[in-house]
Amino acid sequence: MILDSTHKNKEEKKLIENLIGKPFSFLEAFKMKGVGSKRMIINGVSPNLETYLNKVADANYANIELRKKGIIIFINKGLKNFTWIIPYYQLVIYKTNGASIHAQGKFIHFKNSKTFKENKRFFDKMLNEKIKYDEQFNFQNA
Repeated sequence: MILDSTHKNKEEKKLIENLIGKPFSFLEAFKMKGVGSKRMIINGVSPNLETYLNKVADANYANIELRKKGIIIFINKGLKNFTWIIPYYQLVIYKTNGASIHAQGKFIHFKNSKTFKENKRFFDKMLNEKIKYDEQFNFQNA
């Protein structure tokens, strides 16, 4: 689900919290050594996400925030901000030349640049959070 988050409102905040949980507390975020990525350059997106990017030759940037049950990708388009909410059960990550995040029939590909390399620990943390989330639904008998 993608929301126009240029102007915050309470209904959108409740919707986000219902889908992927409340933000981590300050203490939890401190223990995890941060829950947000540095901004990354968007290399490409699926056709149904192109309307949320700058049309001119400007570089497009996004960053990611971890939540207890999913992630939020913040996309900046000029003076507008868009929020893509992805629950962990829909999240698929591919390690290509950079990284590609797929969910809900959409994808976003991040360029393999200096800023992406600085986010390697963040991607490892995101994968660990997804694994922790998925483990609670592991019904196999040991």
